Order: sequence, then C-alpha cells, then structure tokens
Amino acid sequence: MAGGPTAVAKGVYSVWALPPEDVRDRLKSLMGALRSEFGGPKFEPHITVVGAISLGPDDALRRFRSACTALSPYPARVSAVSRGAFFYQCVFLLIDPSPEVVETSALSCGHFGYENATPYMPHLSLLYGDLTEEEKERARQRVEALDKEILSLSFEVSALALYKTDTEDKSLESWEQVELCHLSDDK
Repeated sequence: MAGGPTAVAKGVYSVWALPPEDVRDRLKSLMGALRSEFGGPKFEPHITVVGAISLGPDDALRRFRSACTALSPYPARVSAVSRGAFFYQCVFLLIDPSPEVVETSALSCGHFGYENATPYMPHLSLLYGDLTEEEKERARQRVEALDKEILSLSFEVSALALYKTDTEDKSLESWEQVELCHLSDDK
C-alpha cells in the first residue's frame, strides 16, 4: 500500500551478562579446548539474562538502555558443571541463583516484556552442540579436568550486552553484539 507506514523488520535479541576480561579469557581457553575435541560453534562467554525475544531494533535498544539504568554490578558464582538437553545448553557452568542474579534477570525481563516459559536457570554455556548423552558427560568431565578450580570461580558482573541472536542460525555467524552497557553502583 503506497504511502502507508512501513513495517519495521524485527530481529531476535537477547541480553547477556558478561564476565570480566580475565574470567572471559580463562573461559575462552576452556571453551576452545572443548570445541577442538567435541566441535560446535564459537561464541562469547555469557550468562543469558533475557532469552531470545523478537523486537524491532529501536525498541530492543530502548528497552535494553532502560533496563541498564536500573541495574548495578552484582556477584556471580559457579555452583556446578552440568549438561543440558538441547543445543544451546549442551555443557555449561551452573550459576548460583543468588537473589542478585535472579533479580537482575527478573528486572531485565520486565523491561523487555519477556516471560520465561520455565523457571530461570542462570548458566554460562561452554559448549553448544547436538551431542549424545555420553559425549556430553565426557565433555562435562573434561571441563573439570582442564580447569580444576572452575567450581570455585566467582566474579562480578559489571557489563551487560544486547545481542542480536537468530536462534535458527546454529553456526552463530549472524550473531552480533548491538550495544554494551557498563553497570554502575551509583543508582
């Protein structure tokens, strides 16, 4: 229809909590070792705060910025190395669902109008893939062998990122960071 409003193309967006640089480097090394042994795509270490949601780009940015203004840095602690039932939760670090971790996700989800179909399970994926249960267990054990101190890992989350994450793209080649927000204590 000529002269009518044009529809804004929607994209799929996620909000990620990013570990600090030193922790990110440690995790990238671990993730690289797992990929060389078990395959899978390369991705940035992160804790998903808001899962995949379809929004227009301006709306996604507005909601992300709004959420960030209400958040402060918070602690995260690894509680287990685990394995999941699907591609994006193949092998991961379970993050302790402390009040700060859960509240950050709940507040962010509220800004995005995102309703989780399942209870929030904070985790930091180390490997994406469609592996057998035996392969996942081998990879899980490999994590503990490669980094014997992983279960004592704690860090402060002081940065969130808005990512464009087309979940149909299992190569992750189309995934891209849209904006980075450094959280501040002065709220």
